[in-house]
Amino acid sequence: MSYRKAPSVLPQTLGALRSSRWGEPPLRRRSVRDEIRSNLLHRLPAQDPLFPGIHGYEDTILPQLVNALLSRQDFILLGLRGQAKSRILRSLTGFLDEWLPSVAGSEVNDDPFAPISKFARERLEAEGDATPIAWIHREDRYVEKLATPDVTIADLIGDLDPIRAARGGHVLSDELTMHFGLLPRANRGIFAINELPDLAGKIQVGLFNIMQEGDVQLKGYPVRLPLDVLLCFTANPEDYTARGKIITPLKDRIGAEISTHYPREVALGMAITEQEAWTTRDGAAPPARIPPLVREVVERVAFEARGDQRVDRRSGVSQRLPISTLENVVSSAERRALVHGEPEAVGRIADIYSALPSITGKLELEYEGELQGAETIAKELIRRAALHTFLDRLGDEEDERLDRIVAWFDQGSALKIGGDEPAANAVKAFGVVPGLLQLVHELDLAPAQDAGAEVAGCELVLEALAAQKRISRTEDFGWGSARRR
Repeated sequence: MSYRKAPSVLPQTLGALRSSRWGEPPLRRRSVRDEIRSNLLHRLPAQDPLFPGIHGYEDTILPQLVNALLSRQDFILLGLRGQAKSRILRSLTGFLDEWLPSVAGSEVNDDPFAPISKFARERLEAEGDATPIAWIHREDRYVEKLATPDVTIADLIGDLDPIRAARGGHVLSDELTMHFGLLPRANRGIFAINELPDLAGKIQVGLFNIMQEGDVQLKGYPVRLPLDVLLCFTANPEDYTARGKIITPLKDRIGAEISTHYPREVALGMAITEQEAWTTRDGAAPPARIPPLVREVVERVAFEARGDQRVDRRSGVSQRLPISTLENVVSSAERRALVHGEPEAVGRIADIYSALPSITGKLELEYEGELQGAETIAKELIRRAALHTFLDRLGDEEDERLDRIVAWFDQGSALKIGGDEPAANAVKAFGVVPGLLQLVHELDLAPAQDAGAEVAGCELVLEALAAQKRISRTEDFGWGSARRR
């Protein structure tokens, strides 16, 4: 609930409402679908973002969604986990009017000019123009239900309440004995069901008439509920075979099926991760700074996982993977800075390895992947992500500077730097490798005299060489010659 108080200038009685703009067309008795369509038509020419915070769908999903709303259709968002389906549904309230008048005391947001409940009809008949009006904020007109196998018709539609009947002296067939479910309480608003295939088939059947005719039966008593509601759903394709399915007659009644997708460009994924991840910290920890190359490697881990045959593509790799990984990278940098008394917490490639629990728990593996283990695959994904991040900055040309670095390791030299090593000490250690720091500066991986960023840049170069198997990398974060493997 928004708990927002309606402005006092709004009409407080039916008589005042009738004399206001809400009592005249087009506001009077306008359906919620027409309301959304009208507000959407007014916002489209302005070319402002229709769904703030949603990235990467501007040319794919959002035009289809806008078309469905302009067509006044119910719709379903079909996509893998972590594709912003629920966020899109919750943002639909932005297309509703800020305030909506209702008969005060009504459980189903009765329209004062077209009530559907017996309570509202009797109150309007008894009090006439003096009937008090309640105002509902747009945020309170969105009702969401997660579908689970134990959901009942009573949960969605309602049930007869014997206690209410006894207290009021009503027979059970009286409408006043009805306890309304979530769907009637969403009247004149938006009702969303997440993970629709998880809803039992017999419950899906109960939605048929509500979507088309508005008729339901409770305990054998026919009840007419001409609900005014926009229905929207989400589903994961994996659910069609793993847990349940959407029955065909219900699919036929859904106006549009819109398939979502993961970010198709690394830059878009980084924008989403930066928006959602908790990286701006407070408290006693030093200020955190994550170099762009570290952010890119974090994002590329998800892209690499989505293309890896050992990862179950039917389950997908959620955008929550880079989000939680980046948060753990910041925390790892904070911990190191606090231990060594550094004034700034700067993220490194080593911190991504510290965030392995945020990666392994979000990978659903195929049989081959299960044999190798999630941690082994996650480490390989990090190296491949580092390689592609580095190659984007290096270009296609062969670089003799890399040969010099590899030659140093091939001569029998090795380098071992712990992930919790202070930045100044780590830079000195990396400086032993001929040409490494110079390459980092020349490729703009890090500016000179910025020890934290220089460490991240040096780690990126060595991780890329390890991914190409030009040098070896040991489990305790050490690098050596690939010839000795």
